[in-house]
Amino acid sequence: MINKLLVANRGEIAIRIIRSAQELGIKTVAIYEETDRFALHIMKADEAVCIGPGPRKDYLDIDRIIHAAKETGADAVHPGYGFLSENPNFPTKCREAGLIFVGPPSDIIWNMGSKVIARKIMQSVGVPLIPGTENLPPGNDGEQKAVEFAEQHGFPIMIKAVSGGGGRGIRVVNSMEELLKGLKLARSEARISFGNEDIYLEKGINRPRHVEVQILADNSGNVIHMGTRDCSIQRRHQKLIEIAPSALPPLVEENICEAAVRAAKAAGYVNAGTVEFLVDEENNFYFLEVNTRIQVEHTVTEMVTGIDIVREQLLIAAGETLSFKQEDISIRGCAIELRINAEDPKQGFIPCPGLIEVYQSPGGHGIRLDGAVYQGYEIPRFYDSLIVKLTVYGFNWQEAVDRLRRALDGFNIVGVKTTIPFYKAIVEEEDFKKRRFDTSYIDSHPELLSYKEKEEEIDKLAKLIAEINAHGYNPHTL
Repeated sequence: MINKLLVANRGEIAIRIIRSAQELGIKTVAIYEETDRFALHIMKADEAVCIGPGPRKDYLDIDRIIHAAKETGADAVHPGYGFLSENPNFPTKCREAGLIFVGPPSDIIWNMGSKVIARKIMQSVGVPLIPGTENLPPGNDGEQKAVEFAEQHGFPIMIKAVSGGGGRGIRVVNSMEELLKGLKLARSEARISFGNEDIYLEKGINRPRHVEVQILADNSGNVIHMGTRDCSIQRRHQKLIEIAPSALPPLVEENICEAAVRAAKAAGYVNAGTVEFLVDEENNFYFLEVNTRIQVEHTVTEMVTGIDIVREQLLIAAGETLSFKQEDISIRGCAIELRINAEDPKQGFIPCPGLIEVYQSPGGHGIRLDGAVYQGYEIPRFYDSLIVKLTVYGFNWQEAVDRLRRALDGFNIVGVKTTIPFYKAIVEEEDFKKRRFDTSYIDSHPELLSYKEKEEEIDKLAKLIAEINAHGYNPHTL
């Protein structure tokens, strides 16, 4: 067993991992930068280590993290999600240092991180692929291959970074002129973002749904799936709302999950991961990518299956086989997750760091909160703007939507702008209520950004702040 776990991340995912580790009796170590010294994850771990002045750079410094693990006597490291979890050098260096890496080995991260290699592996076992190219060579040869591909398949076309992931490194073009300009820009963006300028092309699918399958695999070759998630509601390829299950027709659901298991076995996959697909209007599905880490949206799968995915990650990393079989997994009900950020949707979702003067959250049956803020906490400008992930569960879609509406109304957050009013507008929108959406949903509903702050609510919050300033905090004033 793992005795002490260093969590190489911050914020809500660090707290999430710490909770599962503590349930298994594993001691936990948090790391932090000096600029993040008031973060909540530090308080939740058994011990904490400052790994540098920050901001941001030390959280990504593998050598500093491994040194902290050795100094504190940790025997395992969990990367959470984010850039570090996708770096194939991290598990290699952990292994060389005698540490258990909670996640896939480096060769799997490397192969699945390369979209071109991943596509070849999927093709070898008959997983459906979107028409695409291999790596495009730089210069005139690459441009010629791109032109030939466009002439054969038509527009739209997606220019993708080979090393991209999580919605990053994607550029959509709709004409030959845009394609030729986009090739150079995409290479530059890929080099800056991922340290690798390799790009390739894929045929764009109009109005697809983005559906992913959660998988778990142990070191004995056992691979299972935990059903689907619909992640179609996105902004600039970044997921905003996630739903489990995806409500595909039963046969399509069965086939896409079977394809995900087949893909994982072909890749020799170990630990938790997600196989992602695009589904067209005729319910044909195509492989998109494999995310070799715990996903932000794993909570909806946990809600409908009752399985703690992080717990299974830790047990697999410790050498145990999966604690259940495929036939033991049943999907019940419907779960919806959304990310409440300190952002201003009306200003292009610009981050709004600042002091949280009041923080009250909803509760009750079917509501889960994964957050890392507290009343009096100042959201730093150096890190992501996530306040809390809200996940709700219902017996069916309608109950889940009703509960989501009630939960959003139950928040009182004063001091920073949030995305809550934007989500309230979505919950009241007819297409959302009728579960009619695809990846074009946000762009095709610009009226969602026309929400109005209720004057009475603003007045209420202003009076509340005045009350707190004058007499101290009293929950009965809310």
